[in-house]
Amino acid sequence: MKTAYTTVTSEEEISPESEPSVPGNQGVKAEISTTINRTPEELFTFWRNFENLPLVMKHVESVECLDSKRSHWRVRIAPNKFTEWDAEIINERASEMLAWQTLEGSDVQHAGSIWFTPAPGSGTEVKLAVEYNAGKFTDFLAKVLRRSPEQQMREDLRHFKQIMEAGEIPTTFGQPTGKGAEKQTKYQESK
Repeated sequence: MKTAYTTVTSEEEISPESEPSVPGNQGVKAEISTTINRTPEELFTFWRNFENLPLVMKHVESVECLDSKRSHWRVRIAPNKFTEWDAEIINERASEMLAWQTLEGSDVQHAGSIWFTPAPGSGTEVKLAVEYNAGKFTDFLAKVLRRSPEQQMREDLRHFKQIMEAGEIPTTFGQPTGKGAEKQTKYQESK
């Protein structure tokens, strides 16, 4: 019997050689969505280049693409301390969706998907779903991010929207009342 994710739409979408890092209905799932005033193609292209994701996920130090399906993630957990894991794409539909999972043996075990659907009128509805093992991953997120996984996902998606619509994440860095604020993150599209 093949185990399915709750973050992908059907069992057939999981490659037979992939073993899920979070078996269906055995983890905690967080799901959020927003509408971004850009096309599904533009949003998918940005997200699919995982090396862009540290721009929108402040806790992610770096993402290195190992090949067309696998990536290596490095996440800061303290000023000079990091945790790392490898992930792989388990399903992909250009300009529509991506689904991934961490590889066996990862300290941080999770699976997720992001969907890009044309919104009524204009823009794109972006839906992000992540399923993770309760316990170790939840403790990790609470310690590192000082918030729930859903709160962090909401902030990351808000940053994604800001970068894609405005080209930057606005901050108070450098302003007299902006003590401790982070540097402004900018994204410039390749033309």
